[in-house]
Amino acid sequence: MLGPADVRRLAGELGIRPTKKLGQNFVHDPNTVRRIVAAAGVGAEDVVLEVGPGLGSLTLGLLEPAQHVVAVEVDPELAERLPRTAAERAPDAADRLTVLTADALRLRAADFPRQPTALVANLPYNVAVPVVLHLLAELPQLRHGLVMVQSEVAERLAAGPGGRVYGVPSVKAAWFADVRRAGAVPRNVFWPVPNVDSGLVSFTRIPPPSSSAPRAEVFRVVDLAFAQRRKTLRAALSGWAGSGAAAEELLRCAGVQPGARGEQLEIADFARLAECAQERSA
Repeated sequence: MLGPADVRRLAGELGIRPTKKLGQNFVHDPNTVRRIVAAAGVGAEDVVLEVGPGLGSLTLGLLEPAQHVVAVEVDPELAERLPRTAAERAPDAADRLTVLTADALRLRAADFPRQPTALVANLPYNVAVPVVLHLLAELPQLRHGLVMVQSEVAERLAAGPGGRVYGVPSVKAAWFADVRRAGAVPRNVFWPVPNVDSGLVSFTRIPPPSSSAPRAEVFRVVDLAFAQRRKTLRAALSGWAGSGAAAEELLRCAGVQPGARGEQLEIADFARLAECAQERSA
């Protein structure tokens, strides 16, 4: 594990001067790493995908229980240093680490020498939601995981219908998985200390709510429903359906009141809407 002095030494060696502006915040508390690994439920059968390993604090914690760790790092210097850090700090497990120099948002299943079964990562705040949704869509063998994100993002991902923060991320994540809050992370475990709070989000893969409606079409309906939150679904979906009357017909087909709003619907409701639209056009 890496402590505060280790993190600063490695950063100095690589010439890294992390700034809040760039969102560079490295975990330097071994107890926090142990907590994350334990909460993620990583086992000996898991191939763990870690996005943004940075200097390797979490990587070292994951190597102990996992069958293999695939770390995806966009920074070439950090990616090049990580295998050496593993060899120095965890020599018995270093051969169970694969490092890919890549942008997580561009990854495809074919890029992985081993298909990941778990995602455990400290995600950059500005890309957390797109990364999680992309990886869940692209990697069907990803069964479970735990990510550390900005506290507000954690709330949105795990929110249920009717809540103030329930929105597009909440609904789309629910297509893939059961998503739950898994605790808070104090600011002082990072270097430098961020100016936002962090939280943990866990997920467990579940079957999609529809086997017939294409995910892309369901997500299109979700985007339209939340584009103008104050609009009723009859109004928000009128362009998609062809008219207000057609939207009302589809909503009633799906068992949804035309006067409802997007934040009142679960992912299964949006899936039924897409199914009704398919049936109408068949």
